[in-house]
Amino acid sequence: MSAADPTPLIGLTTYRQRASWGAWDRDAALCPGVYLDVVQRAGGQPVLIPPSSASAAAAAGAGARADRGVPTGGAEHLVRALDALVLVGGGDVVAARYGQVADPHHGGSDPQRDDLEFALVDEALRRDLPILAVCRGMQVLNVALGGDLVQHLPDVLGSTDHQPAPGTFGAVEVLTEDDSQVRRILGPAVEVLCSHHQAVGTLGRDLVVTARSADGVIEAVELPDRRFVVGVQWHPEESGDPRLFEALIAAATAATPTAAAPTAGAPSPPAAPRPAPGSVVAGRPR
Repeated sequence: MSAADPTPLIGLTTYRQRASWGAWDRDAALCPGVYLDVVQRAGGQPVLIPPSSASAAAAAGAGARADRGVPTGGAEHLVRALDALVLVGGGDVVAARYGQVADPHHGGSDPQRDDLEFALVDEALRRDLPILAVCRGMQVLNVALGGDLVQHLPDVLGSTDHQPAPGTFGAVEVLTEDDSQVRRILGPAVEVLCSHHQAVGTLGRDLVVTARSADGVIEAVELPDRRFVVGVQWHPEESGDPRLFEALIAAATAATPTAAAPTAGAPSPPAAPRPAPGSVVAGRPR
């Protein structure tokens, strides 16, 4: 955002994969158009941020930086240019990042995308940049702050309510918590569209749970000491609900930090698996 153009710049992470359009079938950076539409309706200018390709990362060699999925210029340069960040949905976070072995249902992982998004989250938190983390994005946020994930919800819940089938959405009612951003934005209850087979397990540092579904699955988290850091496990862009995006942009334009804020927690390296006793998943002991 500049004096000449006050429209805030909203970074959106993207997929990097093979895609087809017209006569073409080739490597591409992708973001579902509904994200672009809802950001624009909310008053922002979408800016797409692609991860490096796997071939580019391999070419960087063994001595490459740990954030080799970050485009040239690094996360610091990218975040400094943005007014807010949206972590969009997508495939599963690499299980080793939270100290687990991938189970048979694990899929769609992209180490380069993980590298990019974990680096962006770390820098955005350091600078107190507003963040809206959607579905996979909420899981990235949780793992970046030291938490872990339930790898396949149907194994815990005995149902596929949160993802009736791959690539489909299920309607789920979520109940928000008092004194939370999502309560102020969406009210005490809201029906949302979900498409996730994974969920937050052990909560990351300083995060608080601010919404759950009736079956106990964590559906929203926040960092209450930040301007705006909200993760939602559902897809507000699919229902065309702009309210969370409007709140993100309002936070981005309300104040600009003059100095980097202390980080709430850097992305964690692969950790030792957490002991099962005492941990809670979706409100149930595991």
